Amino acid sequence: MFALSSCIQGGQQEESSSTSVLVRLFVLSCLSENQELRIMAAKPKLYYFDGRGRMESVRWLLAAAGVEYEEVLFQTAEDFKNLIKSGKLMYDQVPMVEMDGMSIVQTRAILKYIATKYNLYGKDLKERAIIDMYVEGMRDLNDMIMFFPFSLPEEKQKILNYILERATQRFFPVYEKALKDHGKNYLVGNQLSWADVQLLEVILMVEELKSDILSAFPKLQEFKARVSKLPNIQKFLQPGSPRKPQEDETTVEVVKKIFKLDEDLFLQHM
Repeated sequence: MFALSSCIQGGQQEESSSTSVLVRLFVLSCLSENQELRIMAAKPKLYYFDGRGRMESVRWLLAAAGVEYEEVLFQTAEDFKNLIKSGKLMYDQVPMVEMDGMSIVQTRAILKYIATKYNLYGKDLKERAIIDMYVEGMRDLNDMIMFFPFSLPEEKQKILNYILERATQRFFPVYEKALKDHGKNYLVGNQLSWADVQLLEVILMVEELKSDILSAFPKLQEFKARVSKLPNIQKFLQPGSPRKPQEDETTVEVVKKIFKLDEDLFLQHM
């Protein structure tokens, strides 16, 4: 009888112990899940200088997705050096975006992650390939415009002419034809994609160099008017938004000091 009682008591203790372990595991699981939810819900944080550069396309895409974000803007070379010392920069380069518990670097990696997460990257592999082709072309034109403010004064007119020639002869005809052939409101499929957002960004950048650049492209004119009226993008285009202004001489000098760059580097890129 004593043995039976002891066995029952031991079984109860074991059951109680097992239940306690399960409860602890459940609590830990809930805490871990809540922590992950907090990380995923946190605003993305953008690390860059106070200008457009390669981060501007990231700002555009987040704005189009309706995502609020914070920015850490470098003012001095020391600010940039401190970020490098933190060990967060994989290649000691920016842009960098902190989101979803990651420190994401390399512009295209950042943009692809955002486009995928917020359903701006097509519905299937084929659409994603088309979006990539369009975006890579836009990137080529974007880079020309991005480096233009850093060109030497005596080279500016020649480089400006080259940019406008490339825009009107190589790039804009592609997107004009794509919109005409596709017969939809957007470049790919029938909903807004990364390609549409970046196209509008590039159009506005070229218009800053020549206001009537779209005069020979009626489909692009319609596209610009239509996409600019989308609520999230319309908000981003308003004064006081996080959208950065066109680089001027002051911005150029700040960038050179932060990254300790000289004229020769930009001439090589041009």
